[in-house]
Amino acid sequence: MSYVKGLRCRECNREYSQAPIYVCEFCFGPLEVVYDYPAISRVLNITAITSRTNSLWRYRELLPIDGDPTVGLYSGYTPLIRSQRLAEALGVDELYIKDDSVCHPTFSFKDRVVAVALTKAKEFGFDTVACASTGNLGNAVSAHAARANLRGYIFIPADLELGKVVGSLVYAPNLIAVEGNYDEVNRLCSEIASQYKWAFVNINLRPFYAEGSKSYGFEVVEQMGWRYPKHIVVPAASGSLITKIWKGFEELHKIGIMSAAPQTKVYGAQGKGCAPIITSLKNGWDGIRPVKPVTLAKSLAIGNPADGYYALQILRNTGGGGEEVTNEEIIEGIKLLARTEGVFTETAGGVTVAAAKKLIEQGVIPKNESIVICITGNGLKTQEAITGAIGQPIEIEPTLASFEKKAFKK
Repeated sequence: MSYVKGLRCRECNREYSQAPIYVCEFCFGPLEVVYDYPAISRVLNITAITSRTNSLWRYRELLPIDGDPTVGLYSGYTPLIRSQRLAEALGVDELYIKDDSVCHPTFSFKDRVVAVALTKAKEFGFDTVACASTGNLGNAVSAHAARANLRGYIFIPADLELGKVVGSLVYAPNLIAVEGNYDEVNRLCSEIASQYKWAFVNINLRPFYAEGSKSYGFEVVEQMGWRYPKHIVVPAASGSLITKIWKGFEELHKIGIMSAAPQTKVYGAQGKGCAPIITSLKNGWDGIRPVKPVTLAKSLAIGNPADGYYALQILRNTGGGGEEVTNEEIIEGIKLLARTEGVFTETAGGVTVAAAKKLIEQGVIPKNESIVICITGNGLKTQEAITGAIGQPIEIEPTLASFEKKAFKK
């Protein structure tokens, strides 16, 4: 049974039936999925959720599909790690890492959104799926399309990290490397989407696709023992993850699982050189001013973020904030997380760790309240970023004497 009532424009509130559309035909505002929350509240509760399989589909009524899920059946329900050693390093009392770098088919949070998008694509009758990607999304669409027997077209910037290129090619999609940055790739894809009847997950299926990110927020609350964190630090590319984590928090209250509305403060994290959301936040601007991305964190290199305005409002309205971090700080964030918690994250995770560190040092995030840092992808995808910053192996001869002379440390 579907609990989706339809789509609604975020700007003028005009309503539409379910369809592969993403902008309002009257004001050109973005469309968002609307649910029948009273009906959901009658069937979804903690007992129902915890009795189900450990995947994002345990929250199925709050996701925009009409039938049973058909794609991404093993995505979601990643670890929430109580991070004692990182907490000590940052000087805080209660710190958690929500680790989406593991337990996903392609080792990033994009498996969540693609599971929903491709299930919806099949419901709409598409046989070809596509996306514009900075890497992780392309990996996820390639993998899930292969298993779902859907033809795939993946469009990426030509300078993407090798690990992410290989992570798509292995599934044999049509991988198209475009000579330009992500924003130029996305503009091209919008033209292609108007020409061909394909399911572009982050264009004409965007209202449905983005809903998958809510499961990240649902899991945080459940894994914290059905309580909201006081603070959460989220990487920002398009800004969608920020908006959907917050929507997920609010929905748990709307359906009565959480008795109180969320009071969590939300913080955005971006790399210096591509921080349009944080720049607007710090300057007090109402809108987002696009930039040309220049950052080590290529998965966050979106200079004109589609959900930037809405993410900005959440950072302000929740009393949170945000920070931008340099390439050097990103690398140090990756290394800090690895040596304290044994978690190897990609550059986007380095951004969130480094931004959280700065916000704590500035006193913006208190040291005695619960904090969640969002880790959204695996470090094996962006090994180039830290090559040269982690040292070299110690070479020895195959003898005990050589080991003791060159490598042994008391």
